Amino acid sequence: MREPSILERWEISEEKLTDLVDKNPSLRGMILGYVAEDKFHELFLEDERVKEVSKDDDHDRKKKGDRTFIYKGKKFTVEVKSLQTAMCKKNEDGTYSGKAQVDGSDRRIVKFPDNSELNTTLLLKGEFDLLAVNCFAFGEGWKFAFAKNSDLPTSTFKKYTEEQRKQLIASLIPVTWPPKPPFSDDPFHLLDEMIAAPEEEPVIEESSELKEVKEDIDVVKVKS
Repeated sequence: MREPSILERWEISEEKLTDLVDKNPSLRGMILGYVAEDKFHELFLEDERVKEVSKDDDHDRKKKGDRTFIYKGKKFTVEVKSLQTAMCKKNEDGTYSGKAQVDGSDRRIVKFPDNSELNTTLLLKGEFDLLAVNCFAFGEGWKFAFAKNSDLPTSTFKKYTEEQRKQLIASLIPVTWPPKPPFSDDPFHLLDEMIAAPEEEPVIEESSELKEVKEDIDVVKVKS
């Protein structure tokens, strides 16, 4: 006997669920994010060259990533993000442009080499290996643009210290289709580049200590 579908369990129709998703951007974004992870897995991680695929613990603050896998004997982590639908547009030449939101869901305290601390949701250089941006909003159809963590633009926020700006990845990153550098539609080429030229681990600490944050922007603390 088959298990009842989610529509049957919730006693709603396909049309009603579609209407709810279409009318609630936050719900649509959350669902699309999980679907994008699954589609990324289906399209790329089922490749015979990829081994030992796993989903990282969302509560592990030491290593970010939606999926971890082995490729040519080396372990990699991938962070899967989506485009901001409202920022996507089709250009006159048939290409697409938009921006991907590349940050974390939870704040944590980050300690930098310049002895400063920051309570932030921004992701870090070296915190994961590969960024995969779901480009479904570019004309629909499942496709992804990939970039190495080391090639991603960093924050330009003036209230951050110079060291913080060097280490923090920008929260909004421009993406085009077809992809332009630093993005590519071929993740394996980028993985090969990382194997050929290993990158150094960042000298940055993250604290799992939870603190109430009332400010609307990231909190900067520089120790004397």
